[in-house]
Amino acid sequence: MIRLAFRVRPADAEIVLAELVDLAPTGVEETDRGDTIEYAIYGAEGELPSLPSVRALVGDALVEVVSEEVADDWADRWRAFHEPILVKDRLYVRPPWCPPYAEVAAGDGDAVTDLVVDPGQAFGTGAHATTRLCLELLVELTDRRRDAGEDLGPVLDLGSGSGVLAVAASQLGWGPVHGVDNEAASVAATLENAAANGVAVTAARFDLLRDGATAMPDPDGPEPLVLANLLRPLLLRVAADGFQGAPPHHLIASGLLVHECDGVAAAFARIGLVEAERRSHGDWAALLLRRA
Repeated sequence: MIRLAFRVRPADAEIVLAELVDLAPTGVEETDRGDTIEYAIYGAEGELPSLPSVRALVGDALVEVVSEEVADDWADRWRAFHEPILVKDRLYVRPPWCPPYAEVAAGDGDAVTDLVVDPGQAFGTGAHATTRLCLELLVELTDRRRDAGEDLGPVLDLGSGSGVLAVAASQLGWGPVHGVDNEAASVAATLENAAANGVAVTAARFDLLRDGATAMPDPDGPEPLVLANLLRPLLLRVAADGFQGAPPHHLIASGLLVHECDGVAAAFARIGLVEAERRSHGDWAALLLRRA
């Protein structure tokens, strides 16, 4: 068995990961090496893509390619990279082969919602800093709305990936929840992970670069929320295109490097969404925006 690893610049990591999905239908192993992000795929000799095709796909983001033979237990090693995470003592995001939080926490898991995501279907399990920042802001916003006696409204998840954000929103009580993504595999993964968690989430293909302004699933419902864990170019496109009707009451934007926050916040301010909170983890950051 061969392990083929691509080491890329952190600033380009999310773009590269999106491109690798088609090459690795069984999943991509991700390792933060500090100055680079390493993505690895496994396969028998002759099954993996050629190095010229990889270089053409990854482009200038590529720093190094490493190929090595590995033992036949590579599938178990890949699973070991997808560890559960606990978000704000409210959400326990885990792959299906890990036990529920109630079993791990010796009976302390009654208040923790179990969110199961299969990372083999599409990228995004909650462990990446951008997704985790989104989940933290989502939980906190949910609690504030409930504490104020406000209803939880509809949610639009832009670039739903595996559906982890959409599923979490539905589990927390938001609804209706709708996810959009340009990749058919991501739409399927969102629907499958929603069904696996017993929540109602719809999803459809939508190209944020070409299809124009997006619409909320229930524009006449309570104050809406948009989740946008996207790269800076896509976030700027969303800000430029705006939304059908009024902008959402809140928007959580992630997928940003710390130094990109000011520009993205300014772009959304021009359509009436102003920065309410900013937080970071390592090189990554997220913004909570609210309607002015």
